[in-house]
Amino acid sequence: MNRTPEHLAIKIVFGTLFLIWLLSAAQKGSAEEYAVPNSGSPYINLKELGMDQILHIPTGIQVTKDQMIEIVQGSRVIYIGETHDNVEAHRAQLEVIKRLAEKFPGKITVGMEMFRQSAQPALDRWHQGKVAPGEFKALFNKNWGPGFKLYQPIFDFLKENSIPLVGLKSSRETEALLRKEGLAVHPESFPEMDETDLLHKTFSMSLFGGHADHAEALTKPYQMLLLWEEAMAHKVADFLKNNADRKLVVLAGGFHVQYGFGIPKRAFRRVPHAYSIILPTVTELPAELKDREMQVEHVSIPLYAGDFAWRLDYKVLPENKVRLGVQLKDKESGVSVLRVDENSNAEKAGILPGDVLLALGGKKIEGVDDLVARLQTFKTGDSITLRLLRGMEAMDVEVLLQEVTP
Repeated sequence: MNRTPEHLAIKIVFGTLFLIWLLSAAQKGSAEEYAVPNSGSPYINLKELGMDQILHIPTGIQVTKDQMIEIVQGSRVIYIGETHDNVEAHRAQLEVIKRLAEKFPGKITVGMEMFRQSAQPALDRWHQGKVAPGEFKALFNKNWGPGFKLYQPIFDFLKENSIPLVGLKSSRETEALLRKEGLAVHPESFPEMDETDLLHKTFSMSLFGGHADHAEALTKPYQMLLLWEEAMAHKVADFLKNNADRKLVVLAGGFHVQYGFGIPKRAFRRVPHAYSIILPTVTELPAELKDREMQVEHVSIPLYAGDFAWRLDYKVLPENKVRLGVQLKDKESGVSVLRVDENSNAEKAGILPGDVLLALGGKKIEGVDDLVARLQTFKTGDSITLRLLRGMEAMDVEVLLQEVTP
């Protein structure tokens, strides 16, 4: 697999840190001079909102969904943040997309952080109906990892209504170059990078665990964040230049759009335009999800958090406890079994270290992420058929998926 521990750590942090802002918005604001109270909501503590209510943040006035759409429809770009694993955030995203598509039929495109720019040829083929569902799911898994089911209702609507999909994130090759060489060695290989936004840097450094004035060790992680946001902003700007009659709805982690100093400001720097920011907002974690909250030092930012806060519950997909009980590695022809856990479903089915898993249910396995995602579609008690290669012999094995303590 091509993901480094550094990459995964940064992804986990920035997949979670928007939730930190959402929770801090429910706490009393800092008394720091010039700071906007309630973490960017000057008039109302967001915890005072009722569930599913929407606040126009700059005025503190509640609005309906229809009124929100009426306001954002004048924007060229509509950013909708998310906490990646919150089912309700994706429901809100889909509702906005549906309402905009109804108002502007044939004029809406969706851009997603979850796909890299290098995936665009495949995304175009998918839009044309030339990519099978399993292949598209594998593409998502390759670009983002597990979680396809969270976005599937959005993908289904886009496909049914012929809405194009644009990949926004930087390529793995560019990220690897930054990690190895840094910005100074090959500046022409990176999008234009602005490291001068003190508010963005201070907030980012606090979430990395340091401060802008003593965070030399955090330079590379911060530059990686900048690369992600500048690459996405560059793609947004390209879209605006080449699609004067279309609107772009951007789905990205909330940190990348809140306060506007991530993707929105960096896209505006390239092509000044009207944009709106909608923030699906959680103000309190359910007791069973308290372990997802990260403790970070609060930083006061003198900016509105966005245009709209839409208060939602925090709901995650039910945990799927179905596991094969193997350690796997990507291989050109499938996935190789490195280890089989004792008393696991794989061991009971007769799978051995060294086996290469080729297909699940008759469909080719595209990689470890693909296999993991497809296993999530089954439940305890289901039986699956795995095609595997042992030495030179291909065989099918039946695996009964029982709940096993990992």
